[in-house]
Amino acid sequence: MYQLTSFNPAIQRRQRGISLIESLVAIVVMALGILGILGVQMRTLTDTSTTVRRAQAIRLIEDLSERMKVSPNALLSIKSYESGYNKKASDLTASNCDSATCTPAEQAAYDLKQWKTTVEQSLPGGQASIFLAPGETVEANRRQLGIMIAWRENERDTAAAYKDDIDATKFRATTNNGTAGALSSGTDAANACPADKTCHLQYITVAARCAPYDDGSGTKTLYCS
Repeated sequence: MYQLTSFNPAIQRRQRGISLIESLVAIVVMALGILGILGVQMRTLTDTSTTVRRAQAIRLIEDLSERMKVSPNALLSIKSYESGYNKKASDLTASNCDSATCTPAEQAAYDLKQWKTTVEQSLPGGQASIFLAPGETVEANRRQLGIMIAWRENERDTAAAYKDDIDATKFRATTNNGTAGALSSGTDAANACPADKTCHLQYITVAARCAPYDDGSGTKTLYCS
């Protein structure tokens, strides 16, 4: 026999809205998942952008190094390449060495102006500082230039400890056995990575086809083999 059950309207009223709640929970879960995916994508784009710009900075430094290799007197005019962040391409004056004969100092000024123009055009907020290597203190023995290229920051880590590794004001002294010593604090704060910037620091050795030497009178002359 079949037993008929009575319909209870109160139970039906209590069950109303369950499907709506389940739908809302599903929407919230889906939204969190989409936000997570977007966060990963944004971070990936940021890292990719940083990698691309750092690669551009390396190529720019290589470009300056090649310019100096072409100039036979780059080593003799090494101090002519010094230029801080405050010297933009528009602030530099140089003769056009493509159409006229230039002295070593004029050639250095021309290369520097052309190179800084490229830096400013290649990187967002791009600027560069070129300085003598702080570890080389004897004027006649200078062979290296430090180059710090900075561009608009998009890194998450802006702590001082993060930027300490690319601080050009610090260098490792050499011990008697030739190994690297402790990190020494420098005094040239103008060559540190600027605030709100991402930086790439690299040292290049200045080559010369004509090597300078001191003849004993304190004047540098050139010896070309």
